[in-house]
Amino acid sequence: MDPTDAATIEAQRKILNRLKRARGQLNAVIEKVESGAPCRDVVTQLSAVSSALDKAGYSIISSAMRNCLVGDGPDADMTPDELEKLFLTLS
Repeated sequence: MDPTDAATIEAQRKILNRLKRARGQLNAVIEKVESGAPCRDVVTQLSAVSSALDKAGYSIISSAMRNCLVGDGPDADMTPDELEKLFLTLS
């Protein structure tokens, strides 16, 4: 296996873990709302979901940037302007 393939697989694994964590946190938000939990608890949990999704998004863009630099992978044809636009969608 090519080292860049291993790095891509590892990056994808980390991204999936972040997304799964966010899914679990979102389920917790839904449960808190359904059970009438205090606003403070709901907002705190919602903040955790938001943070997890942001980190996943940044990881995805970081991976795309690496692929562009090495000219490999599904994002290798992205222009710097396209990457910047993607990055700014998270702000």
